[in-house]
Parts: sequence; structure tokens; C-alpha cells
Amino acid sequence: MACQDHFGLQRQLSRRGFFERFSDGIGGAALATMLTRDLFSATLDSSSGLPEGHRRMYDLKPRPPHFAPKAKAVIHLFMNGGPSQMDLFDPKPVLDKHNGEPYFDKVAADLTTPEQVGGLMRSPFKFAQYGKSGMWISELMPKLAEQADKICVIRSMYTVHPNHEPALFAIHTGRILPGRPSMGSWVVFGLGSENQNLPAYVVLDDPLGLPVNGTQNWQAGFLPPVYQGTRIRSTGSPILNLRPEYDQPTEIAKLSHDLLTKLDDIHKRNHPDQMELDARISSYELAARLQLSASDALDISKEDDATRALYGVGEEPTDSYGRRCLMARRLVERGVRFVQLYINSQIWDNHTNLEDGMRAASARTDQPVAALLEDLDRRGLLKDTLVIWGGEFGRMPIAQLGGNPRESGRDHNPRGFSLWMAGGGMKAGLTYGTTDDLGYEAVDNKVSVTDWHATILHLLGMDYQRLVFDQNGLKEKLTSVFEARVVKEILA
Repeated sequence: MACQDHFGLQRQLSRRGFFERFSDGIGGAALATMLTRDLFSATLDSSSGLPEGHRRMYDLKPRPPHFAPKAKAVIHLFMNGGPSQMDLFDPKPVLDKHNGEPYFDKVAADLTTPEQVGGLMRSPFKFAQYGKSGMWISELMPKLAEQADKICVIRSMYTVHPNHEPALFAIHTGRILPGRPSMGSWVVFGLGSENQNLPAYVVLDDPLGLPVNGTQNWQAGFLPPVYQGTRIRSTGSPILNLRPEYDQPTEIAKLSHDLLTKLDDIHKRNHPDQMELDARISSYELAARLQLSASDALDISKEDDATRALYGVGEEPTDSYGRRCLMARRLVERGVRFVQLYINSQIWDNHTNLEDGMRAASARTDQPVAALLEDLDRRGLLKDTLVIWGGEFGRMPIAQLGGNPRESGRDHNPRGFSLWMAGGGMKAGLTYGTTDDLGYEAVDNKVSVTDWHATILHLLGMDYQRLVFDQNGLKEKLTSVFEARVVKEILA
């Protein structure tokens, strides 16, 4: 329809724009009331014309798990770049003994830069045992070492590709190709959320830059778009354009919103089974609720000084990551199902300057991560919150660009790497699995990325074989077509 603006010019006005315009005045409020009463008095069934249960899978309402869960929420601390296992959690004395000796022929197939290869390289960092469990942890993580009896380190992880892009797709989606749903999307697809006023799947990425693969890391793929991750900023306004451009009286705003909801319901009835439409409408509805909830949930100024200091907020270099770890705790505390933290670019991708690079990466993350574990535990949240720390693969036992760790580094290694998990049904103080004497390949109690995914779903009360989505006649799963096992040895 056409209208005149205050300059007398004819302009086209959309349906939504028309109702936003007339709701500005008293007459608009009266018209909205009459339309609501007279034209839309019948109750609209948003699932009309759809198979039983079809509409329900496109929302974030809480759904029952397949069986009693150990964890209700996940905080995934993703360490971009591939942290070096033999420099953090998997000490290898044999590397000290054979430092500098050639080993190229044994690892050549996995090297991304074979022209830069050096000999075996010892770790420049000292290890010690911590906690009642006697867990081996490097000097790089003194704060995490104090939490050793809370974590379970898996030393025998392996993946299927030595390059970042495919390996990130694999760790997040189960396949090395783009276009598939992320793990967080699968989780909220299966369980929904306990808080309808906040996103079910929140991504706290680094203000300094996106990770490799960018926003594809938290997309919903072929699942309904309502299940994709929601990026939230750790500084400034948490979500851009969250507040309305101008204030309206409460009653008028409510009348306008109610009328638009009725019109959206009619549109959905006439266009059933359109996932993009469902997601767009759901996002508008969530945005309205976020105006009241998001700012409160993410306002870390409401925490006391001691708590902020625990996370390293206000101090360098821990401020940024500390803020996001504290936000993650506040979000799961309020019923958010899946929270994912990224660190900018590839701070663990230490092809050169291994010693200085790893010290810098640990300095940014060690204190906030340890604080998160301590804070969750003292609030009684760790028992049903699964905390995960790790990257997409590990590093090679040989040097890249020479043998001096202050100049050279380590190349990518998909055959063996370490990560840890804590809370949410995990055994505490456990070190599981082994790599060979050099840390090159997982050899005992091997855990594939697919096994890891199946285990996470199990902790959340979901059977990985039953969490399926019908995609063009195929029963798609997070674990895809691959064989998987739940690693029960690491479960409490």
C-alpha cells in the first residue's frame, strides 16, 4: 500500500510497517483492539496442517531427554589452533632423550609443511603432578593445576584431517565438510532450553576476530534455523539493535505486538513447513523477551569484586576471556543449554615461536578457565554442567623450522591429542588413554571425535542413535554414518 510522508512524497509501506505506524496513535490502539477482538478472536493452532509433533520440533521449549541425564548444560571452551599435547597434559621423557634426532619418514604423510621439518623436539616446559590424583600438568597452567581433581583429561583423542578448516568442521559437526549442524545445534534440537527469555545456544566469540570457518562453526545446517548459535558480544551492548529506536506506552506496544503475532500465525497457517519463516518469527519473539533478560544475564558488574578478580576481569591479559567465562556461568545459571567460547584467530597454532606463543596463550586463558571451574563448583552448578576444553587436533613431536623452541614450533597432528572435560557426570581426577612414547599417535583407549560426540550426548541424556532428523529421507545424526561408542570408562 502507498502512504504520504511528511514531505508529501508517496512511499510504499509494508504490512508490518503499516501496523507499526498506526499503533503510534490512540486511534491505532483502538483499531488494534477491534481487530484483535473481532477478526482474530478464534484461537489459532500454529501446527495446523502439519503432522503431529512437527511444529513442536521448531521451537526451543524444553523437551524430555531419552533417559536421565547427568548434565543439563554445556560450556565448550574451544581452543582454536590445536594445543600441543606434549607441552600441556602428556609429558614425553623420550623426547628429552632423543631431542634433535630425525623422525621425518615416520610422520611425513601428516605434515602440512614437510619442507620445514626438523628433528624431534623436547618440550621447553616443566611438568609436575597435582592433586590427589597425581595428574601431570605443565607449568603453563598453574591455576588449572589447582583444579586437577575436578577434571578428566583424555590423552588419546584423534581426528581425521590435518588442516584447520576440515578439522574444525569435524570437531563441531561430526564431518569434515561444511553445511552440517553444529554440536550445539543438535543439543538444543534435542532438548530445547529451560529459559525461553534467552537464546538456547549462545556463542561468546572473541572481539579480536572470528575463528577459522567463521560463523559456520555454530550454524544449524539442515536443522531448522531456530537452533543455530546466537552470537553475543562481551563488551558494549550484548546484542546489536536490541533496544527499540523509540519508547512506546506499554499498552500500545503490547497491542501492536499481539496484533503482529496474530498476523504471523495466519501467515504460518498459509505457508506450513517453512523452517526459515519459523526461525525468523521465533527470532523476533525472542528479541522482544531479550530486551528484559539479556542485559541482566550478561551484566557482570552485578558480580562482587572478589568474583570478578577471580576470573581476572579488569586485568591484562585475562580481562577479555575472563569476562566471557563469567558470562558463561551466568548464562547456564539461568537455564541456557549450550554456551561456546572462542579465542581469537589461532593462538594455539604454534608453527613458530612455540615457547613464547604457548606462554602467551596460557596467560590469557589459564586463570579464567580455572576460575570458571571453581565458581561453578562452589555454586553447586558443576555437578550438572559439562565443561569441555580442547581444540581441533594436536601437534607433532618434531620441530618445524629448526630445533630451538623460541624460534620453531610444531606442525599439526590429527593422530593424537589431548582435551579435558569436567563436571556433568564425568569422573574427576582421571587421566584416560595414552599416546605412543613420542606423543605422535593415540594407541590405548583411543577416542575418536565421533565417540566424543556420542559421549557428550549420552551425558545430556540423549541416545546418539535416536537423536535424528529426517533430511531428504535420510535419518541424519550428529555422528553421521560413522561407528561410535559411548566412552563409559570416563563417566562417573
